[in-house]
Amino acid sequence: MSRCFRAGLSGAALAAALLAASGSAHAYTVYVTNEKGNTVSVIDATTLAVTATWKVGRRPRGVTTSKDGKELFVCASDDDRIDVLDTATGKVVRSLRSGPDPEQFILAPEGNPLYVANEDDSQVTIIDIEKNKILAEVPVGVEPEGMGLSPDGKVLVNTSETTNMAHFIDTKTFQVIDNVLVDARPRFAEFTTDGKFLWVSAEVGGTISVIDVAARRVIKKITFKIPGVNDEAIQPVGIRITKDGAKAFVALGPANRVAVIDARTHEVEKYLPVGQRVWQLAFTPDQKLLFSTNGTSNDVSVIDVEAGKVVKSIPVGLLPWGVAVSPQ
Repeated sequence: MSRCFRAGLSGAALAAALLAASGSAHAYTVYVTNEKGNTVSVIDATTLAVTATWKVGRRPRGVTTSKDGKELFVCASDDDRIDVLDTATGKVVRSLRSGPDPEQFILAPEGNPLYVANEDDSQVTIIDIEKNKILAEVPVGVEPEGMGLSPDGKVLVNTSETTNMAHFIDTKTFQVIDNVLVDARPRFAEFTTDGKFLWVSAEVGGTISVIDVAARRVIKKITFKIPGVNDEAIQPVGIRITKDGAKAFVALGPANRVAVIDARTHEVEKYLPVGQRVWQLAFTPDQKLLFSTNGTSNDVSVIDVEAGKVVKSIPVGLLPWGVAVSPQ
């Protein structure tokens, strides 16, 4: 894009031009939970602007959509429930029984059940979302949070922040089949698309543990060094890996950076400056854009995945935490 062309654009026009340049033509919707505002900010992924703000329960954190995109699920952590919103109206249409303090969750590949981490009672709750029925409660370590699911849906992984473990759960028997020790305060778990590896972030440990899923052992620990940033400020949380297994992106908390990693060699390629206290990440389904929630600057950063650069910052509500993108 020429300098003269850029100079003539601003706001939504610039965002549209950037998207046109990257070849993205899909009208995806981005949903951001605002933990202190008790709201969800709705962002149009084409214009990169907030189009609505929806009220939800107290301290919303984890967020995901139904497989058809017609419903939005939000962990209302301080209300001990999961709010279900109609994405056409933005209204809460029902609530799911979740157990105390739901933090994060993940939906089965077929769209049901929902697997929920309940931080206050050290368990994972499995919910039939159609019947609003608890199918099982699985005891895990202390302060469960991160939830990952193998691509075939057969293995669920929960990370416990205080026990410092990744718990492997059989989704047929609802039994813990193994535990893998990782570094301090694991917050997120992400499988590679082929299901062979699991990446787990350790917020206090400052590392990513790459786990061989078949052997259930750590084969690599990825560390981070940012010039001018104290090691204590580098706190990995959210992780996203591209479908082709080539790149991984890691939110580094108060380091105010997203790390770009060669997912095959596990080498850090660069650090992208984003907003303050970056928490979670979400791709658009075509993986052309990546959105980060920046908790203390109350904004969302938009990353052009192919270019490897931040293209926009979008103001949202108070303390944005979770982010999800519509499937279509």
